[in-house]
Amino acid sequence: MAGARIDGRVERGNQSRRLVLGRTMEIASVEGLDGLSIGRIATELGLSKSGVFALFGSKEELQLATVRAARAVFVQRIARPAEEAPPGLGRVWRVCAGYLSYSRERVFPGGCFFTTVAAEFSSRTGPVRDAVAGAREEWIGYVRGVLAGAQAAGELAPDCEVPQLAFELVALLEMANGDSVLHRDHGGYRRAARAIHARLTAAAGAGPVTLPALGPEFA
Repeated sequence: MAGARIDGRVERGNQSRRLVLGRTMEIASVEGLDGLSIGRIATELGLSKSGVFALFGSKEELQLATVRAARAVFVQRIARPAEEAPPGLGRVWRVCAGYLSYSRERVFPGGCFFTTVAAEFSSRTGPVRDAVAGAREEWIGYVRGVLAGAQAAGELAPDCEVPQLAFELVALLEMANGDSVLHRDHGGYRRAARAIHARLTAAAGAGPVTLPALGPEFA
């Protein structure tokens, strides 16, 4: 019986934590991580300030937990679906198309969460900056990894410089995100998709490739 009560408290705590992080990710994607405070979140969600404090302990930990939660969403929306495709340019394309959809569909109201908070913390120091930088390095490393996988599969030319191509692809993705958020214009997603598709086609190896045609949403 005591175990059931403890389990119930733990589950209620987990539910409250998910509720809080859902809201903090939304706020941070628009206002940045400095827009978060335990008092503000408690008021907006109708929770006690002491209860939110008990879940996180400090503003910094709330910020760090928000970064971790956003990373999980990013992986779920972009990396996981891409892994369903075999290594090759088809997987690279799924990563890029997944990012464009994640931004265009406003999974976070401010567009890409990590673009917002990277700009906010780029010139700072401390644990939050390190967490943001680490998440960004992981993203760039992931793009490089899927490109390297395509190269190993023979679908990317052997002389293709993977770090350079990864830089170009991420730059196009982030430009599309930034244009859409700032100008309320989704045309950049189509232009980025076309440019990425053309770049991958040009970098393809001599053998058969699995790069799909542009879909109607990007044509």
